[in-house]
Amino acid sequence: MFRKILVANRGEIALRVMCAAKELGIQTVAVYSEADRYSLHVRFADEAICIGPAKSARSYLDIPSVISAAEITNVDAIHPGYGFLSENANFAEVCETSGIKFIGPRPDVTRLMGLKQEARAAMAKAGLPILPGSPDVVSSVSDALDIAQEIGYPVLVKASAGGGGRGMRIVRSPEELPALMVQAQQEAQAAFNCPDVYIEKFVGAPRHIEFQVMADSYCNVEVFGERECSIQRRHQKLIEEATSVVVTPELRADMTRRLKKAMAEVGYSNAGTVEFLMDETGKLYFIEVNARIQVEHPVTEMITGVDLVKSQILIAAGAKMSDIVPNGVTITGHAIECRINAEHPDKFTPSPGKITALNLPGGIGVRVDTAMYADGVIPPYYDSLAAKLITHGRDRKEAIARMRRALEMFVVEGIHTSIPLHQRILAHPDFAAGKLDTHFLERMFAMAAH
Repeated sequence: MFRKILVANRGEIALRVMCAAKELGIQTVAVYSEADRYSLHVRFADEAICIGPAKSARSYLDIPSVISAAEITNVDAIHPGYGFLSENANFAEVCETSGIKFIGPRPDVTRLMGLKQEARAAMAKAGLPILPGSPDVVSSVSDALDIAQEIGYPVLVKASAGGGGRGMRIVRSPEELPALMVQAQQEAQAAFNCPDVYIEKFVGAPRHIEFQVMADSYCNVEVFGERECSIQRRHQKLIEEATSVVVTPELRADMTRRLKKAMAEVGYSNAGTVEFLMDETGKLYFIEVNARIQVEHPVTEMITGVDLVKSQILIAAGAKMSDIVPNGVTITGHAIECRINAEHPDKFTPSPGKITALNLPGGIGVRVDTAMYADGVIPPYYDSLAAKLITHGRDRKEAIARMRRALEMFVVEGIHTSIPLHQRILAHPDFAAGKLDTHFLERMFAMAAH
């Protein structure tokens, strides 16, 4: 087992990793920017090192600074959390060459999964269903027009690297394609330093379904059920739940079998999420693999009783999946997560600032993952995620009831949060009925406008 781990992240995920490490008897090292000097992840770490100014490019994304902090504190391993350097294959390689274990997939697998087009090809070869699309990166408009014509409009021009909905454009006609393709390439270059795009069939009203996988270094793979992540705004998830009301036991069993085979064939290890779109007929199509722990991992933990972050650490230290789930994966009840963002619930503008009062909800089946505290400051430099509120119930109805109650008791003053928006969503009859797709919010706002 590791003696000391550096957590190369901030906020609630840094605290989450520290909790898992402390339960395993492992010391922790926090790295922080000047803006995070008084953050909770700094306070609760055994050691803390400032690695640069507020801007993430000069602190949390600065690989030499992170590695220097790891070497100074003599750690055995680095956990990257999510975001920042978590899917950076170069960072994983630098860790390994520095004699530090990277808690995540191997660099070559991370690199493969980071290139969406190559990941699509690998998953198709392994037997997963793939949306019709271009076989390779598309560089010329003429090729794009030919491929789009063959697939049939509408199509999606999509960045080959990165994620988060950036570098994507919906094209509904040949006339739109040239300009929108250039926009996607420019956005991909700015966001991911890679202008490559590919084309795939656009599904009009899909559900976003993802499966949590975990694999050891001995080609043993387990699947921890699925998550429904269809409530999104601009491709950013707002609410996630496990399991999905539209995934039948038969479909879950079939996808579990396929995913075990596919992930073993690509040599996957540690935690990962395989994302799919589900069309109106209930058919799933592979989108991408996120080669890291996800923001929404707590809903899976709540229904399986498995600490996924602790499992990441154990697997990186050499444990087998049979040590993690000796009796296999069992799913119990239903869980929902609301991402509480520091932003105006109507304008969707960031709302950094000082928290003047805070009350966190509790009670049976309620969990809050956050780095907020009274008199603490939400800085303007990073992602707006301020907390994750998770509820668990015997069934979906109870999980929703607990979430509605918990949202009422969640008080944050001094800044705006998305809590009122979450309350509106949970009160909507379509949400209660499980009638979800990625355009849910657009319909809700349109109805309110009329």
